[in-house]
Amino acid sequence: MADGPDTAPARSGMMATGGTLAPFGYPAFRAIWIANLVSNLGSMIQAVAAAWLMTDLTKSHVLIALVQASATLPIMAFGVFAGAIADNFDRRRVMLAAQIGMLVVSAILTFVSWAGAITPWSLLGFTLMVGIGTALNAPAWQASVRAQVGRRDLPQAISLNTIAFNLARSVGPALGGLLISIWSVTLAFGLNALSYTLLIVVLLRWKPQLSAPAREPMLASIAAGIRFSAGSSPLRRVLLRGFCLGFGFAAYSALLPVIVRNRLHGNEIDYGLMLGAFGIASIVSALFVSNLRRRIGSEAVVGAGTLAFTIGYLILLNAATIPMALPAAFVAGSGWVMALTSINVAVQMRAPENILGRCMSLYQAITFGGMALGAWSWGTVSEHTTIPVTLALAGGWLMTSLVILRLFAPMPVRGEGVAAE
Repeated sequence: MADGPDTAPARSGMMATGGTLAPFGYPAFRAIWIANLVSNLGSMIQAVAAAWLMTDLTKSHVLIALVQASATLPIMAFGVFAGAIADNFDRRRVMLAAQIGMLVVSAILTFVSWAGAITPWSLLGFTLMVGIGTALNAPAWQASVRAQVGRRDLPQAISLNTIAFNLARSVGPALGGLLISIWSVTLAFGLNALSYTLLIVVLLRWKPQLSAPAREPMLASIAAGIRFSAGSSPLRRVLLRGFCLGFGFAAYSALLPVIVRNRLHGNEIDYGLMLGAFGIASIVSALFVSNLRRRIGSEAVVGAGTLAFTIGYLILLNAATIPMALPAAFVAGSGWVMALTSINVAVQMRAPENILGRCMSLYQAITFGGMALGAWSWGTVSEHTTIPVTLALAGGWLMTSLVILRLFAPMPVRGEGVAAE
């Protein structure tokens, strides 16, 4: 699995450079992609189990929504520190530390669940700790993609990583719902703990030939990343778009458990099917979003994705049964990938290598911070109004922000602010 000595990793010659599947020609990318798929599958199974378990433990919409918020809040709170760590230390080792930490936390959660000692607040504590591991892992993982593929194949690699996540999102929820219904949430938590092991083994074997990063004091390193991002007009605009999208998208995932259980009168399997439909649509969209972006530009793709997600909200707030709600999941899943993948690519292509981890961490912190704030906000709104009103307001936020930001914070055009190789 070792890469060659150049900055462009060795290829196996499987596929033409620049093609949709070209990144699979790089052995390191291929192995990490497969292992990451398994890890994401376990994470989705655990997420379904945690969200559904919380509906058993409490009737509070806020606490149920906080399951989603607790998984993303650490990315906002610790993301910038994680980015500095990714740029100052060996990114492979940072990922290893994060994966091992999440394995330990998930194993403890499995034991506590098996012992019947889980409470709403302890469940939130465990999901928060897994979120901290995700916050540490994310910038190092995002920044390491350049060490796995050539620069020309980077957008395709990002799309394929999105496919891996959404393939897990398609299969994992349905599998998680099935496991919960025939066994218990404990089995779901245990399988997630095991899912980290393959990625840990692959990372131990991966030996990229990269120069050691130049270390800086932590606060100075963070300040340099913030200073660059604040001074770059294209990055500032992209980060603002990421926050607004994250805030608006959050109502869907945060409130879906209570929607399925209380409004649609569904069970664990129905909840898994809704998430699975979301993931399937995400995979289909990820296959063509790179080509679509090249043809019509990032602004048009982000706009189409935002509109699609809003339509998903409209379908969901009018649905009375699971079959009526499934189209909402398909439409929203397509919109999710079209918008957020375009934001991700825009950041990666405009960040210099030496501060890439910090720029990616700011993107993660701002976008997922928007999701965490949105999950709490929409949960609070639904507690004091109704689910349909909340979904309508979330859709209104998305469309209003889209119109305003197209005027005052447009997506960068092709070539604008692109970092030199």
